[in-house]
Amino acid sequence: MKNFNLKSYHVRGMNASTEAEKLAINQELKDLYESLSADDKKDFNEQIQTFLVKEMAAIKSVYDATKTDNMN
Repeated sequence: MKNFNLKSYHVRGMNASTEAEKLAINQELKDLYESLSADDKKDFNEQIQTFLVKEMAAIKSVYDATKTDNMN
């Protein structure tokens, strides 16, 4: 299974200084996806779903901690 290092795209996108830069990074990711074989696309989709679930869990954890701190 190929490792697509999705976090690098995520970090680059978060640190992009302009909307145009963000769009270019997004297009780079789309182009990568389009260049993949059917098997690699399957791996990519599984990896991106896992990555997104982990990122959402981390955001929720920070949000919940902030909510708890405000109650004290």
